[in-house]
Amino acid sequence: MGALAEELAHPTFLGFAVIAARLLFAAILGAAIGFEREWRQRPAGLRTHILICVAAATFGVLTIEMVHTPAFAREAVVADPIRAVEAVTAGVAFLAAGTILFARGEVQGLTTGAGMWLAGAVGLSCGLGFWQIAGLGTLLILIVTGLMHTFEVRMGIAADKKDDENRDRSRAMEKPTK
Repeated sequence: MGALAEELAHPTFLGFAVIAARLLFAAILGAAIGFEREWRQRPAGLRTHILICVAAATFGVLTIEMVHTPAFAREAVVADPIRAVEAVTAGVAFLAAGTILFARGEVQGLTTGAGMWLAGAVGLSCGLGFWQIAGLGTLLILIVTGLMHTFEVRMGIAADKKDDENRDRSRAMEKPTK
């Protein structure tokens, strides 16, 4: 029983408050990114982006903890934090690819997929303790997805505005049936 209690109270390199702050910050930033996608009624919204950010942050924290854990501090074990970046990048890219569709001669979901990929980078930044990078990355994501969308709508080049116009045209061409 003592071994189990010792295992559950395993000391970490980072304090628990720091770990909690990093994961919470990742959740908040993921929520900001996901809210914009949810608001625009796009696939992969609030929950997905929060999960991606928190998962990536968790991998970042785990990387730090593994590097500083005596069990991994052998001469034969070489810790390379870049591998965590590669793993998160590959994993999130796999998820993001699932949101990209080619339908009716157009690519759809590319912005959502890119946003998911960036959410992974933001989460990993949080987990590794690069708060400023995570915050600035999120700000840039919101500018690109939010303000650029507003600009595209005003210019009449937004994909969702075209979809609305095509839908309106289709409805207008339909004849009422009795």
